[in-house]
Amino acid sequence: MIDRLNPEGLRYARAVAETKSFSAAARAYGVTQPALSNGIAKLEERLGDRLFDRSPRGVTPTAFGARILPLIERALVALDAVAAEAKRLTEPGEQKIRMGLSPLIGSPLVARAFGMVRDLPLPRDLVLREANMQDLRACLLAGRLDIILIPAVAAMPRFEHRVVDVEPIVVVGPDATDVTPLELDEAGKEQFILVPDTCGLTTFTTQLFQAHEMPLRTYPGEAASYQVLEDWTKLGLGSAMVPRSKLTSPDVPHRPLLNAGREVQISFEAVWSADSPLAPDLRHLADNLASTRH
Repeated sequence: MIDRLNPEGLRYARAVAETKSFSAAARAYGVTQPALSNGIAKLEERLGDRLFDRSPRGVTPTAFGARILPLIERALVALDAVAAEAKRLTEPGEQKIRMGLSPLIGSPLVARAFGMVRDLPLPRDLVLREANMQDLRACLLAGRLDIILIPAVAAMPRFEHRVVDVEPIVVVGPDATDVTPLELDEAGKEQFILVPDTCGLTTFTTQLFQAHEMPLRTYPGEAASYQVLEDWTKLGLGSAMVPRSKLTSPDVPHRPLLNAGREVQISFEAVWSADSPLAPDLRHLADNLASTRH
């Protein structure tokens, strides 16, 4: 007899079905891969058969999974609808939008969000929380945040997305006198200092080099902040790649990063649940941010 199916296990299975990868599903869901794999294994034990086959070509549903996964999808839609309707009924007068921010989000984008929240059809207060991307995703999934602004570097299945800003990437190097633009293929000769992969910058940098099939040469240590990145470049430990707004001062010598003569840019997106009681306002806010992006 099947009983007490864990909703998290169901959500893990849906994420794997959508991303066709255990590792991608774990990143999108904001959990470790062992935790996700363990949750799916327990679900399969409850159900009595395997949901997925793994092969060098990727992850595919088993014959059993192909029949069960659509039922899991419908069950989760109904479960989310129950939670959303309960929240709408118990918090009809909620006046706050809880927004999570990656540390990589610049203050100009936050300022724009503040102004636009006040101009919503029903003006609301904006309550901010800055955290690393894994925490932001987990809080959005758990309903502790209404919307998050993060670098567009990893998918979040089942959520609404809107690119709301783009920003040029610049390179700070050991030679403070060199401010000439740097082409991406020349950047492959540089050694880059990275920060811990919590804000999305290291993921962006890695994906940029992988997309152009270029090796990424890195300093063996890690800087704890953007200020430290700049300090270490002055020591000659390497170069640093950052969004222009994260320079500690506009006067910091830096080189625009170009790809075939065009600025390399990082995109930032708003992510929210279509099932949120605030979904119309969140969509309105995201659309307005997108329409005024740089």
